Amino acid sequence: MNNSSNQNNSQPKINAEIESLDQEGRGVAHVEGKTIFIDGALPGEIVTYISTRKKSSYEFAHVDQIIKASNLRTTPKCKHFGQCGGCSIQHLEFSGQVAAKQRMLESNLKHIGKVKAEAILPPLYGPAWGYRHKARLRVKYVEKKQRVLVGFNEKATRFVADIQSCDVLVPSVSKLIMPLQELIIKLSLRDRIPQIEVAVGEHAIVLVLRIMDPLAPADEPLLRAFADEYQVQIWTQSKGPDTVMPFYPLDGAALSYSLPEYNLTYPFKPTEFTQVNPHINKVMLRRAMQLLKPNADERIADFFCGLGNFTLPIARSGAKVFGFEGSAALVSRAVESASLNDLHSEVSFSEADLFKITPESLNMLGYFDKWLIDPPRDGAMELVKALPEDHNMIPKAIVYVSCNPATLARDAGILVNEKGYVLKAAGVINMFPHTSHVESIALFELAS
Repeated sequence: MNNSSNQNNSQPKINAEIESLDQEGRGVAHVEGKTIFIDGALPGEIVTYISTRKKSSYEFAHVDQIIKASNLRTTPKCKHFGQCGGCSIQHLEFSGQVAAKQRMLESNLKHIGKVKAEAILPPLYGPAWGYRHKARLRVKYVEKKQRVLVGFNEKATRFVADIQSCDVLVPSVSKLIMPLQELIIKLSLRDRIPQIEVAVGEHAIVLVLRIMDPLAPADEPLLRAFADEYQVQIWTQSKGPDTVMPFYPLDGAALSYSLPEYNLTYPFKPTEFTQVNPHINKVMLRRAMQLLKPNADERIADFFCGLGNFTLPIARSGAKVFGFEGSAALVSRAVESASLNDLHSEVSFSEADLFKITPESLNMLGYFDKWLIDPPRDGAMELVKALPEDHNMIPKAIVYVSCNPATLARDAGILVNEKGYVLKAAGVINMFPHTSHVESIALFELAS
């Protein structure tokens, strides 16, 4: 767990009381005026620790001894926990994970945004294991050991963890880790495959091999045999995203996911962004629709719309919906999905760089009754700053779906303290169990 303990063994042990978790899943304590981030510690625990990095106002450390354990501490299910960096809080009981994420959201809103939600929404749960339908697996050929490693990075290093399975991946994909190691060691370019991107749809599993050299003729039958044996599709990527293409089989089923509640089906390419947890995606959409309350006579904007994950369910209400997205490829996919689901007349998709939007360019889009915002980790600061001061010209409600509580809190501060909105409700979505990643949703309404 530690790479600098040799200088700490003789240090006197100091008890630290853990107050909370930070956004990396480390316990946070304050000792003699310094903030200590302690890997492996949980809220409510008293521990001694070994420092790994010291600064004037804070330190990074790992647990040395647990003096008083949390009653929410549990034995991690995965035998690779602590070595693999894919999960950081498996040692915290499942309900405790969600509670910690809720506290993190509320703390960010308070300290960063200077706002408080009028209501805290019940957290949204899903399966605790086998939930991850998309992943990027690192690949490393270890020449000295004549082995290939396939998995995630080790904790706090750039090395690939030596794992045989992964409990958060879809079980059928977890079972491929060892066979993939055995396959790649046989390939001529075993040292020229840095990554495998995994995408699981409802009718297909695709493995995209990032190849730095062309496949040799002897490699091709090995890949075909693997695809046949494990019922997967092999795709390759030699350079940028436009080089992603199927290798075998060429007539495999298309990747797609569905939303039965809205009678929708979405096709997607393996490297295009989709939610990694389809179970939670369904309940998240239901929550978003409950908060947005779209009506048939409304004009609604979906910013950072991607391939239309929220846009098309909103359109099922009869509202006129406009999706805006920075990726031309995703806009094209969204248009395809709208046509496939007979919604092309209810929705309109446009390519737009929402990180460079101005009050003038926002005004050109026209008035919208409501907004839905689902930005990446950077948030939507330029978009919310571009809202005009005139309350007759801004949406009466905004539903904000966030994958970073810090940028949500920052943008909430702008909406509430500068633009005249009230934060009516906020809550967490446990999209990524056993990780410290916090997904959340918030409702803002224009003050009367």
